[in-house]
Amino acid sequence: MEPKFIQFTVDVSAKRYPGADLRYRAYINDELFTERNWIWTDTYLEETHQIMAPTGTYPIRYETVDREAGRIRVKNFRVIDGPGVIVGVGSDEISLRVF
Repeated sequence: MEPKFIQFTVDVSAKRYPGADLRYRAYINDELFTERNWIWTDTYLEETHQIMAPTGTYPIRYETVDREAGRIRVKNFRVIDGPGVIVGVGSDEISLRVF
């Protein structure tokens, strides 16, 4: 199967606890794609990822590195380019299905 190019975007916001340095990671199919220090206040990021992948389903996971530092919230997953859809919205697991 020939790999296909997919781009998707997600809105990421965070609440950093006082005096803490919040870091989070994004994984696609258990592969680390992003590790970021959260330095913003009163805003959110539109984070875009792109992959070349064969047909299949790829789990997407966001997590904080240190839970004591704060919490993140991800929402509004959307495919912006390529043959794919986001599935599992509203559950604990979000996935990207590539056609």
